[in-house]
Amino acid sequence: MNPEFDFEKRYRLVREIVETIVLTLLMFLIIRFAIQNFNVDGTSMEPNLHNGELILVDKWTYLFRPPARGDVIVFVAPPHPSMDYVKRVIGVPGDIITIRDTVVIVDGVTLNETYVDPRNQGNLFANKNITNLVVPPNDYFVLGDNRAVSSDSRDWGFVPKANIVGRAAFVYWPLGQDNNGFLKNYAFVFANVHQPNSRAIGQPGDAPGALDLDGLLLMFVPGFSLALQWRRQGHSRSSAFSNREGKNQRFRDFRRR
Repeated sequence: MNPEFDFEKRYRLVREIVETIVLTLLMFLIIRFAIQNFNVDGTSMEPNLHNGELILVDKWTYLFRPPARGDVIVFVAPPHPSMDYVKRVIGVPGDIITIRDTVVIVDGVTLNETYVDPRNQGNLFANKNITNLVVPPNDYFVLGDNRAVSSDSRDWGFVPKANIVGRAAFVYWPLGQDNNGFLKNYAFVFANVHQPNSRAIGQPGDAPGALDLDGLLLMFVPGFSLALQWRRQGHSRSSAFSNREGKNQRFRDFRRR
């Protein structure tokens, strides 16, 4: 066996092993940085999230844009820092919130909250007066969709931005539920509310049942990493095959001479 060819073959094998390890570690870190799974404990987000469901939380979208009204977020609970809560964003910094029994008003606009089942309407905290309450900078006003039982901003106040873990994006277990898949986009509920930025509303995808572009990008990340790894390994094998063919051809040409 040609010593030079044997060395190159071993070199390529070692290089592929190292590349595979590096890409696997990189993919693991990207996935861990981008998403995290959570277990829904309780019924405060019925009928949109059910008790015991497993959801994927998008941890990187808010690095590029602030939380928007209508987003369902997971956060460290201000009243219980050892616990994580999941609620829906109703007010963003600068919004003025008024709640009259079960009616929610944001910046003077009465919301038609289609994500709230009328059977789940209620206000355990009606004795707490919320009138023209201004959401401070870097804080968010959140409510559970199951208003009759939810402990939320009506009770304990705002969620600091620093407490937000990420955006609930995808329900993946158990199978066969009525809400499997991407969470529905309800940004249209806030269409008439003054918007702090152009991203909050008016873009494609802010309609009922529209595709969640952030969620699609979230699912694309691990797939892209796997494709990149496959392509690099495939390219290495093709190059190795081409190199071997070239060496054999040169060897045959030499014998002919």
